[in-house]
Amino acid sequence: MTLLVAWAGVDTHGPASIYIASDSRISWGSSIFFDRGRKVFAFKNWPDILGYCGDVLFPSIALNQIVELADAGLLFGPDFTGQQKFQAIVDKLNDLVSEYPQLHTGLAANSLGVVHASRDPRTEQFFSCNTITWRSGHGWTGKTAPIPIRSEVMFALGSAAPAFEANYARYRSGPTSGTSRAVFHCFCDTLKASNDPTIGGPPQLVGIIRKLGSKACNFGVVYSGQRTFLGAHIDNLRNFDAVQWRNSDFELCDGQTGKRLPEAKLQPDPNRRL
Repeated sequence: MTLLVAWAGVDTHGPASIYIASDSRISWGSSIFFDRGRKVFAFKNWPDILGYCGDVLFPSIALNQIVELADAGLLFGPDFTGQQKFQAIVDKLNDLVSEYPQLHTGLAANSLGVVHASRDPRTEQFFSCNTITWRSGHGWTGKTAPIPIRSEVMFALGSAAPAFEANYARYRSGPTSGTSRAVFHCFCDTLKASNDPTIGGPPQLVGIIRKLGSKACNFGVVYSGQRTFLGAHIDNLRNFDAVQWRNSDFELCDGQTGKRLPEAKLQPDPNRRL
């Protein structure tokens, strides 16, 4: 399964951002796993992000196609609202799953959850966040999360969601309550402390911000002393300044050194257990 969390960052001017974070583990049973599986997606040409949990094969194929269709200009209209874009994604998912051999792949025995977050292309502050979930025998179910008035979790999905939510109760009552970093602090703390064999690997992070004309962003994450990008360790690569970096404290980092940028605000996690 997965730990998949979507949350809104809110400041004194209103909604400022939406992020989706995921673990990186793909598991087969309780003892075989791969900790480099991509589970989140940022559109290159739109202020939209996606994440999934549950079944792996179908969404890893379908969501890649959906992102490429949208970035090629084939899926969204230029003035589509977030809800219209979500409906276009749902329609394409239904189209793809109707041709998918469920009984031969295991999807019929599993569940699937997809989170989509968007900013309206015509305004800085109009954000939306929705889920569509599929369960054997129940089909698809959609849900829209209201945008909160303070930084807060909107969706927590996957096998580790109950552990995350229980842990987040500590953060809600702690000194960083009501901040975007508190959610990511809790996500990383839950990930490190978990004994669930179906979640693991480094965190993955995508986001959209309140800036007209801006697109979605794939973030690099400095985790346990290593540079990671969409689940992959990339310390042996180059051009690290080509992407934005965060660490497990949600601090802006230097891609070359992996250290917090000198001008970045210090954001320690007072609730961290490990």
